[in-house]
Amino acid sequence: MKFATRKLVTVLALTACLGGSLVACAPIIVGGAVMGSLIATDRRTPGTQIEDEGIELHAASGVRANLGDRVHVNVTSYNRQVLLTGEVPSAQDKQLVEQVVTKVENVRAVVNELKILGNATLTQRASDALVTGRVKASMVDAKDLYANSFKVVTESGTTYLMGRVTQREANRATDIARGTDGVQKVVRVLELISEDELANMLPKPDPVETKK
Repeated sequence: MKFATRKLVTVLALTACLGGSLVACAPIIVGGAVMGSLIATDRRTPGTQIEDEGIELHAASGVRANLGDRVHVNVTSYNRQVLLTGEVPSAQDKQLVEQVVTKVENVRAVVNELKILGNATLTQRASDALVTGRVKASMVDAKDLYANSFKVVTESGTTYLMGRVTQREANRATDIARGTDGVQKVVRVLELISEDELANMLPKPDPVETKK
C-alpha cells in the first residue's frame, strides 16, 4: 500500500473515532504504533471527553426513541457543545430533535444544522466520509497545525470544524478545508482560545532533553 493511501486510510479511521462516532473506538494499530494515545493531545479534560462520549450516546438513543428511522441525525459533541447534522422531513422534527438533545445531561449548547430534506443516500454518506478524510489528511500534512485539536464532520458537502483553537489555527484550518476537493462550504463551530492559553496546554520540554 502506498504511503499516501495508507495515510488516508489511517485518517479515515481516526475520523470515525474522533469525528463524532457514536461508539467508543478501540486503540488503532498502524505500523505497530498504538494510536489510542492520541487522547493525550486532546485539549479537553479527560472528564469532558468522557462527558462528550456520553452525550453522543444518550442523544442518539433519545433521537431514535422519539423519531425512529424517519430522520437521519448525526450527533457530535465537543466540550459539551453539540452539533446536529443530517436530514429530517419537517421543521417540527428539526425542533423536536433539538429539544430531545438539549435535555441530555451535561449539554451546554446545541448548534442545529439539520436540513429539512429526505435522508441522504448511502452513496452521499460515503462521499461525505471521504471528504472528511481528505480534510483530516491535509491537516496532518500542515506543519503549523495540530490536526488532533479539531473534529471534522461533513454532511452533504458542507464541512464543519469543531475544537478549542486559536484564531490563527481557526483561519488556517478553514483555508485547508476550503481548498479540499469535495468541500462545498465550511462552517466553523469553534471555541476560540488565546495564544497564551494554547502555550499553557502544550507539553513542556523535558529539562534533561533541553540540556543535551
